[in-house]
Amino acid sequence: MVPDAAALQRRARQLLPAEVYDYYAGGSGRERTLRANVKAWRQVWLAPRVLRDVSATDTAVRLLGAAFATPVAVAPTAFHRMAHPDGELATAAGAAGAGALYVLSTRSTRRIEDVGAVVAAGGGTWWYQVYVMRDRELTAGLVRRAAAAGAAALVLTADTPVVGHKRRSEQARVTVGDEDFLVNLGPLADLGGTTQAADVTFADIGWLTEIGGGLPVVVKGVLRPDDALACAAHGAAAVIVSNHGGRQLDGAIPTAWALPAVAAAARAGPVPAGPVPAGPVPAGPVPAGPVPAGPEGFGVYVDGGIRTGHDVLTALVLGARAVFLGRPVLWALACGGADGVRELLTGLTAELAHLMALAGAASVPEVPAAAAPDPGSPAAGQPDHRLTISPDGGRR
Repeated sequence: MVPDAAALQRRARQLLPAEVYDYYAGGSGRERTLRANVKAWRQVWLAPRVLRDVSATDTAVRLLGAAFATPVAVAPTAFHRMAHPDGELATAAGAAGAGALYVLSTRSTRRIEDVGAVVAAGGGTWWYQVYVMRDRELTAGLVRRAAAAGAAALVLTADTPVVGHKRRSEQARVTVGDEDFLVNLGPLADLGGTTQAADVTFADIGWLTEIGGGLPVVVKGVLRPDDALACAAHGAAAVIVSNHGGRQLDGAIPTAWALPAVAAAARAGPVPAGPVPAGPVPAGPVPAGPVPAGPEGFGVYVDGGIRTGHDVLTALVLGARAVFLGRPVLWALACGGADGVRELLTGLTAELAHLMALAGAASVPEVPAAAAPDPGSPAAGQPDHRLTISPDGGRR
């Protein structure tokens, strides 16, 4: 059965307290980016290939060396116990049951170690999302705990030097109890140190790698090719093209529009080879050279407004290796706990497999890389990111 994210949202709205729903659903400012994120995926037209053997389709992917049944992953979102009593334990179990990657938020309402144990029991893989907080020792302690609990990577959220104002949640004034907010932070005399730091720079990619014992670092919140290249130059393994679900700078470009240029930059470089000194990115052009990365190359992923298997296919066409879902997972969690999350992810994966066959792709790497934006959309004014596929499958 194809999941209906809109129906899940409507049902979750009925089940959740109004202030909790508004906290999850709301965006910053006038919510222009929140709305545009969803709309932008519908403005891309696809050019399917024909006469390919699609008698069997395979949605499996490898991300940072780990195998997954699907490119559909769970994005880090906060305070899951507001949606379901089991909180992140249920979300993690649902993701593992679907063979999907799970990213645990710094703002988790369940202990890091307990979430890690649930994912391990389900045979899954998880990453840990990091807010660099004003109290850096507090941040470092959480990272070390995540590494010890089995996190396979760290996800540095880069787009929250300050928190965007959200009218809906600020008017509703949702309250997170100390039991949930401090579950991983411990008793604190001053909560000011838990606020996101405004002095985070590219140098912190290396800092996280060091305190994480060498875990790869993925940078989330990238919308520009130059920022993506700078992240790679400073040692990041991948970036997530993201505008924080429309919750930070209102008016930021939708991720469907930002993705092609970031993906193209990651494929082409330029990024200096070898170690890069810590500190600000130097002004001027970056010297040409290969993108430093693991066996799969430098990763480009995306989130924001993805609601259907067709959106997933579009993201893969535009250059993403994986897509991350935020709000739909929260709605599924509210409506059905771990089973609801699993059903959402497996349903979207099944829909993707069907659409891959229609597009002439037997596997995720074969997804046609030919897409053109709707001529009437603002994306048509961007550089032409259309790609064609030669008969032997290579780009030209």
